[in-house]
Amino acid sequence: MSENVLSSDIDQPMDGDEVAVLETAQGRIVVMFFPDKAPNHVARFKECCNEGIYTGTYFHRLIPGFMIQGGDPNTKPDGKGHPGTGGYGGYLKAEFNDTKHVPGILSAARTSDPNSSQSQFFLMHGVSPHLDRQYSVYGKIIEGLEVVDKIVNLPKDHSDHPRDKEGARINRAYVATWPLAE
Repeated sequence: MSENVLSSDIDQPMDGDEVAVLETAQGRIVVMFFPDKAPNHVARFKECCNEGIYTGTYFHRLIPGFMIQGGDPNTKPDGKGHPGTGGYGGYLKAEFNDTKHVPGILSAARTSDPNSSQSQFFLMHGVSPHLDRQYSVYGKIIEGLEVVDKIVNLPKDHSDHPRDKEGARINRAYVATWPLAE
């Protein structure tokens, strides 16, 4: 991946900024936020991390060259509904912006209604200009792009669901301050 494909207005968080850490079965993903572009989506993602909504879920949709999708509480071991149909919190109003859907971007999953995103999100694995200004981008990966590569290439069923749910699991999701303590 060339660096210019991943570049946005800011390449790294400032010292003291909050970031999200997703400790997955395949390794750690660290995401910086774009609160100036999508403040409500950033707030919801942080809330889901802080309330334990994402911990124990798995990436339920894996499409190489496109994205991995997660954030559905139904994918927890005690989940009640079908993976991909759940959400946490009320619907968020769309916060479309000029950030391109390129590898590493964090964007809000939704139904055909632009104002229907809740807790589900996707991390871009490829370039998808057809999503630009149609989905709310609110962050990007600053560490762990290779983890997305591992997850997206897990064996899948005919519906792009991982056959090995444990291999696609988010073991822990939390908000931390940049730079991370090692």
